[in-house]
Amino acid sequence: MKRVQFGFCVPTFAFPGANLFRTPNYAALDAQATMQIARDADELGYDSLWVADHLMLGQDDAILEGWTVLAALAGSTRTAKLGMIHQANLFRHPAITAKMAATLDQIAGGRLIHFIDTGTQRREHLAYGLPWSDSAEEQNARLVESIELMIALWTADRPIDYAGFYYQVAGAVCAPAPIQRPHPPIWLGEAHPATLNICARYGQGWNTVPVAIPELRERLALLRAACEQVARPFEELEKSLEIQVLIAPDRAVLRQQLHEIIQRAPASQTPDAELAAFISGTTDELPRAMSKTWLAGTPDEVEQRVRAYVAEGISHFMLWFIDAPSQVGLRLFAEQVTPRFR
Repeated sequence: MKRVQFGFCVPTFAFPGANLFRTPNYAALDAQATMQIARDADELGYDSLWVADHLMLGQDDAILEGWTVLAALAGSTRTAKLGMIHQANLFRHPAITAKMAATLDQIAGGRLIHFIDTGTQRREHLAYGLPWSDSAEEQNARLVESIELMIALWTADRPIDYAGFYYQVAGAVCAPAPIQRPHPPIWLGEAHPATLNICARYGQGWNTVPVAIPELRERLALLRAACEQVARPFEELEKSLEIQVLIAPDRAVLRQQLHEIIQRAPASQTPDAELAAFISGTTDELPRAMSKTWLAGTPDEVEQRVRAYVAEGISHFMLWFIDAPSQVGLRLFAEQVTPRFR
């Protein structure tokens, strides 16, 4: 069985709200607070640090640029692997991305995970004057060319030419090469058939957004089928789950945490009936959304949820701590959950 790894999703944007999406406890983005909690996660022994790749997201569309954050973390952390979450392919030319990735891997001492995707937010691309296509076929064709070009640049010992339909280079050199050989691990995510096929052909890891166990099984079955189609051993791929976390010593503290988070929500947002009932103490049952697709509860309950996902084949967890930028959950998880998997 693979070693279970726990990654920390760095809160590079604030999104206070009763919908409890990713960073609902962050009242307003603070770059210094964001970087400090990421460095502290590294010191606490988290296996990886993850940064969202968006140009406009969250409160006031204010988000720190992903590669800049990764570069800063490469020089200010010691052991955690570093990766982007669904890096948007069309934000950067793949030859430049290959150079950036190689440089970052050098600075970080071989800690980069290259998690790439087609890109999802049309408005960001158009707002910044970047290429965009509504055609999934074109997006995936571009992604394949990008991966092929990056691998060629990372692994060649001489200048390379590449003549794709979308991307071309002539005599391009990527030196120094990445420390990791033959190249940094390439991850892809989600369960679109084309993405699964690309992952089976080129990937070393696959990630899913938060899903309940039954849906996870369906997604993994699709990934296995994609691997079989290209004669790729399914076991070679590292399987990762991006998921939200709210951990507390007991129900009373958990309820109080949620109450405080909801207080940050705009007046236009109110908690749904299940969440309101839990916060008020009408019930001790967690809302279904939290019990099915979060790691929520006491350390014992969170451990059980982690083990359920591990039993399905997940070995890497990308954790969004709902109480961030507070470090209460971050530290409680590191002290009382992580050691149970070491």
